[in-house]
Amino acid sequence: MWPLYAAGFTTAFGAHAIAANLGGFAPGAVRSLLVLGGLLALYDGAEVLLKPVFGALSDRIGARPVLLGGLVAFAVASAVYALAGSAGWLWAARLGQGAAAAAFSPAASALVARLNPAAQHGRAFGSYGFFKSIGYTLGPLLGGVLAWAGGLRLLFTVLAVLGAAVALAAAIVVPAVPPLPKVRQTVLDLARGLADPVFLGPTAALAAATAALSVGVGFLPVAGRAAGLGTLATGAVVSLLAACGALVQPRAGRALDEGRLTVRSGLTAGLAVTAAGLAAAMLPGLLGLLAGAAVIGVGTGLITPLGFTALAASTPAARLGQTMGAAELGRELGDAGGPLLVAAVASAAGLVYGFGTLAILLALGAALAFTRRAPATDTTV
Repeated sequence: MWPLYAAGFTTAFGAHAIAANLGGFAPGAVRSLLVLGGLLALYDGAEVLLKPVFGALSDRIGARPVLLGGLVAFAVASAVYALAGSAGWLWAARLGQGAAAAAFSPAASALVARLNPAAQHGRAFGSYGFFKSIGYTLGPLLGGVLAWAGGLRLLFTVLAVLGAAVALAAAIVVPAVPPLPKVRQTVLDLARGLADPVFLGPTAALAAATAALSVGVGFLPVAGRAAGLGTLATGAVVSLLAACGALVQPRAGRALDEGRLTVRSGLTAGLAVTAAGLAAAMLPGLLGLLAGAAVIGVGTGLITPLGFTALAASTPAARLGQTMGAAELGRELGDAGGPLLVAAVASAAGLVYGFGTLAILLALGAALAFTRRAPATDTTV
């Protein structure tokens, strides 16, 4: 399992290490905010478009080849800019990294499910989420140190070495998991499956958690600067959010496996706690920021392993890649939609109301999850 955890770390670290340092360490390539926005969107845009495609491909040819191919492609794309160092190649490298992550991320999630018995899925996804959260936490910090020491080319070199090392470890350790035969699926069958509440419920919760996480990372520092806090303090707030999410995920997964928590109660509680964290962020001063960051981290850390475990439990093994790819697409939409919603409200009424709007939406989601009747055939909710 360790190479799969490392793959989760790689995609999170690669996304945030570059994104957090593009503006400060690529002045020749980033000449305007519009250009910066385009470079940031390349990675996420490639993931949104390609994750469902590579998820379905992993069902067809096996998740291990897609995992290895994606990691190798990530290493190659990173090496492109590390060697060339020009503005044009930065665009190509960033696009290549996003496309590669779109391949190995859903493949890794599918393998986490295939290589662990159903009774241990919560623990496995909790550990996988823990290492992704560590990547999100270390990305801006360690990426900034590397970029300061040697520029973006050094950072891309480290990412190339990381991708190659994880690919080698996965090739040695991760066993071959042959694709399973599956019944022919029409477009109508696929649409029905994606519209099924068994899929929509956990995916919506995952999207909501990612939206809150993205809003916390992006806007809590803005609120901190408005309150007169320095860069060190606002950075500590973001680190606190990520650390709380990382610590909660393995514990939530174990609680689910041991029967001390159910998917429905866990997702409901996670949405409610996350909403409470956004409400706490509305309070003025450092105390509100710290409380908001900690509670948002706990809520999102509770949702993530339970959501993926619920999807794995309700999906035939032959279609795990397709389901994980579609769920990852939902998370990417939340990652983009949350900040856009808060920014739109904040521009009209202030950041406090932006936090409040998202908090209300998540609270409504918690109420809906609480009142939704569990399927009779699903013993996990």
